[in-house]
Amino acid sequence: MRVLGIDCGSRVTGYGVIDTDGVDCVFVRCGIIRTKSSDALAVRLRFIHNSIVEIIREFQPEAAAFESLFYATNVQSALKLGHVRGVSMFAAADADLPVFEYSPLEVKSAVTGYGRAEKLQVQQMVRALLRLNASPEPFDASDALAVAICHVHSNRSNKTVAAHL
Repeated sequence: MRVLGIDCGSRVTGYGVIDTDGVDCVFVRCGIIRTKSSDALAVRLRFIHNSIVEIIREFQPEAAAFESLFYATNVQSALKLGHVRGVSMFAAADADLPVFEYSPLEVKSAVTGYGRAEKLQVQQMVRALLRLNASPEPFDASDALAVAICHVHSNRSNKTVAAHL
């Protein structure tokens, strides 16, 4: 099975693609979608959506996994992040992918065994789990791979956010 993990951000959205047989995970690709902060939010959202559509077309994942929203003190940032998650999830659902969601605690626990791990620890464990020669960079990309790994190691049946349309 091929899994697409997405770490949403209004400036930088990370993505990671892995293959799995249900036990082992194999690295396929990771990267980032970087928007221009000078662009209007609607323009950034369209760019993120279109980029995810292209990633899905190129890599043909069978599932998409997202990190759920976390508590944020800045309401404006949380709203922008919600918009990014919305267009990203829509891109996956529109491609008939089942969409799954995991909390930051679940992702960190699945990858490092510790729910309060730092980004560097997550990045190092992603490198080890995927048997990579170098750590995937930047953190947005390694976080997206961590979400995909979390999906593989989690109970999927209770996590579905959107079913096949």
